[in-house]
Amino acid sequence: MISTDKFTAIASCCQNSSIGKLLPNALYVHTCALAVLDPLLQDYESRARELVNNLEGATIVKFSTDRPKISYLFYPDFDRDPHPKLTKSIIVDLASKEVYQRIYQDSDNPPILHRKETFVTLDYPLYQEFTNLTDGEVALGLLDNSRQIGTWLPWKQRLLQQGLDFEGHRLICPITPLGGARQRTVSIERHKAAIARRELSRPVRLALEAGLFTEGSTFFDYGCGYGEDVRQIGDRGYSSSGWDPYYRPDTFVIAADIVNLGYIINVIEDMGERREALIEAWGLTRRVLIVAAQVLIDDRQRGLIAYEDGIITSRNTFQKYYQQEELKAYIDQVLNVDSIPVGLGIYFVFRDEARAEAFRAFRFHSRVSTPKVRAKIRRFEDYQELLTPLMEFFTQRGRLPIKGELPQEQSIKAEFKTYRSAFKLVSQATDRQEWEAIEEKRRQDLLVYLALANFGHRPSARQLLGEVKEDIKALFGSYKQACMLADLLLLSVGNLSKIAHLCQTSTVGKKQKNSLAIHISVLEQLDPLLRLYEGCASRNFGRLEDANVIKLYFHKPKIIYFFYPDFDTLSQPVLHSCMEVDLRSLYVTYHDYSWENNPPILKQKDTLSYHYSRSQSKP
Repeated sequence: MISTDKFTAIASCCQNSSIGKLLPNALYVHTCALAVLDPLLQDYESRARELVNNLEGATIVKFSTDRPKISYLFYPDFDRDPHPKLTKSIIVDLASKEVYQRIYQDSDNPPILHRKETFVTLDYPLYQEFTNLTDGEVALGLLDNSRQIGTWLPWKQRLLQQGLDFEGHRLICPITPLGGARQRTVSIERHKAAIARRELSRPVRLALEAGLFTEGSTFFDYGCGYGEDVRQIGDRGYSSSGWDPYYRPDTFVIAADIVNLGYIINVIEDMGERREALIEAWGLTRRVLIVAAQVLIDDRQRGLIAYEDGIITSRNTFQKYYQQEELKAYIDQVLNVDSIPVGLGIYFVFRDEARAEAFRAFRFHSRVSTPKVRAKIRRFEDYQELLTPLMEFFTQRGRLPIKGELPQEQSIKAEFKTYRSAFKLVSQATDRQEWEAIEEKRRQDLLVYLALANFGHRPSARQLLGEVKEDIKALFGSYKQACMLADLLLLSVGNLSKIAHLCQTSTVGKKQKNSLAIHISVLEQLDPLLRLYEGCASRNFGRLEDANVIKLYFHKPKIIYFFYPDFDTLSQPVLHSCMEVDLRSLYVTYHDYSWENNPPILKQKDTLSYHYSRSQSKP
């Protein structure tokens, strides 16, 4: 453990160092210069080095001056590239002795370096070459407003605007045609947008996790790229095929139960062709169409290169970056449907409206456990195996089954004549109040679902699956009564005073000045009105994939989803990304912190939930 006094001395040593590049919160030093640093810094760095298995290839060492943390930054082309790209960083927290890393190798917009001579010593072999380059860039104003050019794409745009390029470490100005401005010819290479993966794509993985693939399901990947989804779905025993204009042009385009249009419409630069691809994929769909597209993060603010209504990436491919709400509106308008958001930029479109409503209802289905047997009753012990399916059914639905819903119906009724008589024996061996709590929880689940259904087109009773109809009948008496109660709940969701009161009196979560922060595992434990409040965001826009922290604001209508990849392993996990939903403007903002050297961290994570454990966490 490093004492406060010692770290203060280390920070002071960094700020007074004549070697390295000093920024407000850190000193950056090339690894070749470590040996000439102050002995205090050398000793400090060696402590961090002892905690890392392999540092081969590390180029720059970052000494944070605001916290005891050292980062090892990997720039493999430091000597060759005038502005090398970061491929990896290893961060060592010397207070907690935790080590984690970030990979930038596949990023279209990685961080880059400027002023390379500031990181090295005067006797570095390329010092003068680096200095000459920087002097030229400063003279041309290329390094002005340096905060805007910390990553590769905005730097590339600045060079294009100035008509400049590099030859080694020399700036050059390509010759333009006589008598005219430089013409920029853009050749889009769509096939380069295909990503070689060894795992399922996010959209198809979400479809599997949602239970869309059932026995005998067929799958077709429209624009399958290298075909990894096709292969992996086939390996799971499903009939699987795919077509791609570049990689699999000779494969037959066929109809299937589940069709995937994953990250296709965003790489088509022609708007008419983009629309046609969506309609064609929908025409092939028997049950569910999966549509996925890139959504806008902060890229426009970073100054990416506009082309048509999208941008050109570093791989010379076109990308149409949608707003999350814009993507849903586009799918719904083209196909005349009500698509369901299941993740950032991922939507399911169901052919059968009843199936769509059942899927929506299940998304608000709380997890509950079957009550434990608490009393020794001989007769129950004799029939426990027979009655277990009945107990599990009640746990799932909050009611007894009707005729034809339970495979064991005949056996149970042969012994007890009715389900009610059978359940009476179950109640004697368990705690009746636990069953009543399950019944109430299922009632709340349905209220939240029906209230949110009013944001789109609430289905008629005839449009619901039979099992959902029976749930409503058993728990509310009638569909009309259930809808009336849901509407009353919905009327309160806009009352921020009520939302504030519920947040401030919540028994779970971390209460803050204007918000309540919770771990996602306890969302179901919140009051139904707070669940509805969060549902106003997730029902319309989906949640950030892998989000594990949710913040509900009550001074203004806003929900934020946070993803901390190391929530389970680090005492102070690092923020990877967040998605902010403004419920007044219905505007979604996404922030990516994965490329930042000093991202926000989460403190006091235990206060988000006292009931959370890894075994409880949702996928």
